[in-house]
Amino acid sequence: MRHRHGETVPQPHVWTGRATSRVQWFLALIGAACVALGIALAVDSAWESGVAPLAMAVVGCIAAGLLVLFGTLAFVHVALRVDDDCLEVRCGHIGLPRRRIPLSNVAGAEFAPHVTPRHWGGWGYRWRPEMGTAVVVRRGEGLILRLADGHTFTITVDDAEAAVRAIKDRLRPKAPGPAH
Repeated sequence: MRHRHGETVPQPHVWTGRATSRVQWFLALIGAACVALGIALAVDSAWESGVAPLAMAVVGCIAAGLLVLFGTLAFVHVALRVDDDCLEVRCGHIGLPRRRIPLSNVAGAEFAPHVTPRHWGGWGYRWRPEMGTAVVVRRGEGLILRLADGHTFTITVDDAEAAVRAIKDRLRPKAPGPAH
């Protein structure tokens, strides 16, 4: 890594970064509200139509709420970790989905100043044939990995330029040491 005056500053052994989405918290609240509605319907069963419609409403509200709740909480944030051997991407609070990419499989890295959920079809873990794969948790800066097999992998992360530098520094061939 180069400093302002041309001195070389060593890269930290492990570079970490993350990105967080505030919009996903709002969507998680909507999911929680659906679950609460399903529970309220089950507890206060004043329906006159019968048990089957009530059961369908309760199960539908709870199922939809849980899908929205867990689907959004999985992509509230993304964490990126780059060490000397690999790059690891972890999503959400429990770290799933997770992707581990050995640096030997990375051909290059580029800074992307504008990554948006709209271009990828929404938030989350996305794949588009013409664009590759991405983890998008918010709009803004990100990095694009060019993999050795020709695929690309885009990740939204704060301070993406530093992530690109950390990856590129680790991709450079190491200078051979003295022979013993």
